[in-house]
Amino acid sequence: MGDIPRRLSREGVSVWLDDISRERLAGGGLERLIRERHVVGVTSNPTIFAQALATDTGAYAEQLQDLALRGASAEEAARELTTHDITPEPATTGAKL
Repeated sequence: MGDIPRRLSREGVSVWLDDISRERLAGGGLERLIRERHVVGVTSNPTIFAQALATDTGAYAEQLQDLALRGASAEEAARELTTHDITPEPATTGAKL
């Protein structure tokens, strides 16, 4: 049967991951999925993000504490938390901002 994601990619199918978490980003899991499973995009939604926060093992703790100390509104906190994870860092991704 072989490498199905590779075959799909060669046929023009874009493989997307509908699950993003800070742990996956920081731990190299996303890079591994890109390399080994030919993932070309990642998406999320409020439910997935809420689950990432609810099952957090500390990945968000420092940023949450900082937001609380600054008295950030819920809207500001949500925007900062989500954009932190999805904004590429040129030094690590090679992305051009």
